[in-house]
Amino acid sequence: MFVKKKSHAGEKNGVAYLNGAITFQGVALNVYSYLVDGVLIDTGAQSLHHYFEPFIDSADFDQVMITHFHEDHTGCAAYIERTKEAPIYLDQKTIDYCTQRADYPLYRKFFWGKRKPFHAKPMPATFQSRNATWEVIPTPGHALDHNAFLNQQTGQLFTGDLFVSERTKVVLEEESIPDIIRSLERVLTYEFQDVFCSHAGLVRDGRAALERKRDYLVTLQQEVLTLQKQGDTPEAIRQKLFPKKFPIIKFSRGEWDSLHIVTSIVNEKSHI
Repeated sequence: MFVKKKSHAGEKNGVAYLNGAITFQGVALNVYSYLVDGVLIDTGAQSLHHYFEPFIDSADFDQVMITHFHEDHTGCAAYIERTKEAPIYLDQKTIDYCTQRADYPLYRKFFWGKRKPFHAKPMPATFQSRNATWEVIPTPGHALDHNAFLNQQTGQLFTGDLFVSERTKVVLEEESIPDIIRSLERVLTYEFQDVFCSHAGLVRDGRAALERKRDYLVTLQQEVLTLQKQGDTPEAIRQKLFPKKFPIIKFSRGEWDSLHIVTSIVNEKSHI
């Protein structure tokens, strides 16, 4: 098995970062950890700890804010708990889950490693860094505990996995497109400048990119509901809207799939 790992560090607009990446059999994944004003945002993946741990060791921070519980964002949290005095904050919904041994499919452990248990404090509605007040914005959809962080002094918005790309083609089974649309609409009510994504990095013209993603998903939602009304099954809708089979679908044994986009829209509609 040939697995390629790499990382690069840098700084953009006053925000330091480390980006770790892993590639295997045509599937390439990456994740960022950000450092700004004494705040570490997300901790990287355990499978890439040889890159993230030195970044953490050299970083000057007072607190750790985690956007959501997924293992590529929490993978080095246990290392921080063991080596630093800084408190770790996570949404209340998944604090207990993260105190336990990692429980997710084997392919995710292969890519991101086994996230070790760690202890976090409940995420506040706002928090203070050295020179700024931050707003914590609930943004569920990708994960039930997902939050974005807005630096009210600089206008920098850290969106976790809310953005990732403008045109979503595959999602996790538990994701909800309607919830993601609502979360995008929520963050767009705020004033912000830079957008830092946990997978895309600094997003050029971030507000416009988030607006385009919302508009794409709203249009996609309408197309799905129109096809459903015409009598198409979710699988038939998937074949019409997403005919391409992405490598991650097979590799994840369907945990990632375009079909989940369709079913999340159809299932919410059926519950209204």
